[in-house]
Amino acid sequence: MQQLTLTIGAVLTLAILFLIFRLSNIMGTLRGDQNPWEGSANKINAGLMIAFLLLLMGGFGWYHYYAHSDLLPQSSSVHGVETDHLFNLATGVILIPFVILNILLFYAAWRFRFNKNKRANFYPENSKLELLWTVVPSIVFTLLILKGTNVWEKIKAKAPDDAEVIEVMGYQFAWKVRYPGNDNILGKYNFKFTDANNEFGMDLRDKATFDDFDVTEIHVPKDKPVLLKIRSKDVIHSFFAPHFRLKMDAVPGMGTSFCFVPTISTEEMRVKLGKPDFNYEVACAEVCGRGHFAMRMILVVDEPEVYEKWKNSQESWLKHNPEYMTQIPDPLKEVARIKAKMEPESKIIKASLVQ
Repeated sequence: MQQLTLTIGAVLTLAILFLIFRLSNIMGTLRGDQNPWEGSANKINAGLMIAFLLLLMGGFGWYHYYAHSDLLPQSSSVHGVETDHLFNLATGVILIPFVILNILLFYAAWRFRFNKNKRANFYPENSKLELLWTVVPSIVFTLLILKGTNVWEKIKAKAPDDAEVIEVMGYQFAWKVRYPGNDNILGKYNFKFTDANNEFGMDLRDKATFDDFDVTEIHVPKDKPVLLKIRSKDVIHSFFAPHFRLKMDAVPGMGTSFCFVPTISTEEMRVKLGKPDFNYEVACAEVCGRGHFAMRMILVVDEPEVYEKWKNSQESWLKHNPEYMTQIPDPLKEVARIKAKMEPESKIIKASLVQ
């Protein structure tokens, strides 16, 4: 408390001294006194403007060099390369006039510093100059918007028929991922069937769900289109994979999607970066609650043959949860056992009789 009182007292003392100084200057001006510091003070302030300009530009350059190693590496997706190109183009277009205008601004503060022997010229308007700085930026930004729209249309174009389909579901506070089985058809879901085990709400009346499987890390094939079907079970989340320049919101009650083509496998990126423990990661980019920070998941980009081998080695969700066979219509139960690669019911009954 004593320290706080001393701090407040010091601040008030400085404020009072500043007001006294300002008041004495005003009284001197009213009396017509000449300020002995007038000339040197203006020169000092003008020089400080130039010094600040040099520090500002030098600081920008130094920090870019210093932080360059922490920037994202080359994009690992086809659309990401176009996105980076557009970003760099827009940054360059904005940065060039920013640098020029700041140089002119600080130069003007030095060049036109106060001099009582000089008088300013009256320059009310210049229609040509105003037209120039209105039309040129309008044209430039219109071209940037058109180019950005073209890139966005490519990103959001309809996924090809041979795309690898993966369902991603966000919930507080993790991601769940579901793959179609050998039939390459993702089964239907219905929120009414959601429970502690069937978190996806898979509709087991649909034959396509029988061989679907879930995983704890995402695997995708290199150089093949991947269609992510994204949804949320509770609040708004955002599926964010920065190395692929991929971000899409997961909205409750409304499915979203994102199609991308990975171009650099995990192993290739490890070699490129010289980091043998590197992994692509997925995070949530929408603050969704206290556990938001924990919504991370590994994403592995495999060579196509490695990916197919991994996918064929996965076991169906139904095989790990055989108690849900009761939800399958009787005419489809044998089909479900075959697609889920479960033991035939007759064999199970026979084994129980032997025991």
